[in-house]
Amino acid sequence: MFDLISIGDAAVDHFFKIRDAHLEQEKSGEQLCLKFGDKLPVEQYRQILGGNNSNNAVGAKRLGLKVAIYLNIGSDLAGKFILAELKEEGVDSRYVVVNEGVDSNVSALISFRGERTILTYHQDFKYQLPDLDKSRWIYLSSMGRSASESNFFPQVENYLERTGAALMFNPGTFELQHGIKKFPRLLSLTKLLIVNKEEAELILKIESGKRVEMKKLLKSLLELGPKMLVVTDGVEGSYGYDGEEYYKLEIFPAKLVDMTGAGDSFATGVLAGLFYGKDLKEAMRWGAANGASVVEQIGPQTGLLTYDILQKKLKENSKITPRELK
Repeated sequence: MFDLISIGDAAVDHFFKIRDAHLEQEKSGEQLCLKFGDKLPVEQYRQILGGNNSNNAVGAKRLGLKVAIYLNIGSDLAGKFILAELKEEGVDSRYVVVNEGVDSNVSALISFRGERTILTYHQDFKYQLPDLDKSRWIYLSSMGRSASESNFFPQVENYLERTGAALMFNPGTFELQHGIKKFPRLLSLTKLLIVNKEEAELILKIESGKRVEMKKLLKSLLELGPKMLVVTDGVEGSYGYDGEEYYKLEIFPAKLVDMTGAGDSFATGVLAGLFYGKDLKEAMRWGAANGASVVEQIGPQTGLLTYDILQKKLKENSKITPRELK
């Protein structure tokens, strides 16, 4: 039996840290501006393993869980890189599907002043859930468009009902565009739904710019079916609701270098906390510790914590605990 099987996609991230750019304020938000047609110097470049689910699988493995991953890759060099990196981290790759003659997912991450803008190429694989072994937890996140439009999610639902595995659902771009309300059975089988504030507003179809009380937002999300939920809000911290209590957690102190993977590392820390028997409030502290470490490093995985170091971070920040949300 596995402790966790992570279901989703992976990518090769090409990370470019730049300095010769500027920001413009527009109605829709800040715009990253580069000189059109120019050749810009790059301060730092790295090729790294990325993608929500590989970040989750690697992070959970470092925290002591027995982890496998289901994902699709191409037969190209990027796919070989993804597979090699997963094996190097000790993630069980028996469910990795290699698609011959197909390209793997790749992204270009442009880092400027600690924030990143992502150019992503997402291959739309034909998803078919393998005959998975039993697992205590399933982490379901970003997949290609065809996963939502096919019978893949019902396959996951059948697995959850058959095995009793706990599900953490962190919907990605295509799942949100498709509309997760279209999967009421999956939501009812979700132990923890985790999204950021903007994603929560998209799910609930809240008009852009309209202010909604956080407790109302949390309550409305829980009414969709999950047993618990967490909503993250960048530097404002995170909010949790377990069906009885509403609470807010501040972020742990960190020297910001790169935000890539902050959400994935937070979600992974929360899952690990729950796996080790903590309640949601304490599990959110695990997420905050893991997220704070990741943003201090370049890329989504360099700063992922081991179990022992995470415990040290929790003790160092023992005064930062969830408070009741008024």
